[in-house]
Amino acid sequence: MVTLTDLQRAGRLSNGRYEQFICQAPVNLYKSPQQESLVTQAAAGRHLRLVEAPTPELGAVEMCLCEDDYPGWVAIADLPHLQPVPEPYAPPQLSAAEIEQKLPGVITFALDAMAQPNEYLWGGTVGPNYDCSGLMQAAFASVGIRLPRDAYQQEAFAQPVALEALRPGDLIFFGSAERTTHVALYLGEGRYIHSSGKDQGRNGIGLDSLSEPEDPIGLAYYNQVKGFGRVVSSYQPQGRPQYRQG
Repeated sequence: MVTLTDLQRAGRLSNGRYEQFICQAPVNLYKSPQQESLVTQAAAGRHLRLVEAPTPELGAVEMCLCEDDYPGWVAIADLPHLQPVPEPYAPPQLSAAEIEQKLPGVITFALDAMAQPNEYLWGGTVGPNYDCSGLMQAAFASVGIRLPRDAYQQEAFAQPVALEALRPGDLIFFGSAERTTHVALYLGEGRYIHSSGKDQGRNGIGLDSLSEPEDPIGLAYYNQVKGFGRVVSSYQPQGRPQYRQG
């Protein structure tokens, strides 16, 4: 168990980074110390590191997930869910061939998640409720593959592929020419699975098609397809926070 006093005493390591901690239970990370907006979640077993030395009066501590370099504010009340770790996080090293063999498990995870009662949760990466990129991140993590956090980061990380080259397990990206705002997992035969929102979507995980659909939700996403990507490696931490756009 970690206390605020522990974090105040935590020093920087020789590489300039703070000590790391492992989550014993899921932990929410927020956009600000006021904890008014969820940005991501840390499942049990994930690693966190301090971004800055804590200031007690803020009521939260800025930390960063080691697996994807994603920062957020952790409520002081959640610090007992953290435990110091003796060894720093070691990212998995996987070849493209090894990743390809794991893709059926990624698809199975996403379909199983859809079978559970769920709704869209902005910032959600821990089931049953996910946002779009959170579902992708959790599905790949279930087989030991790490992705960056947000849709635009996942697009930059994936290897671009053409529509005619799509394979099950590839990613589909949506948005405008200026901004990627959504991501889905390709299942084959023109179908994809994604967690879509309340305003434009199904308020949870559902299936849609790359063929021109008839229903308004599917058609809205069909008109926003902007590219496709293939995961060929597991994310390697850069050691600096990767902040969300907007």
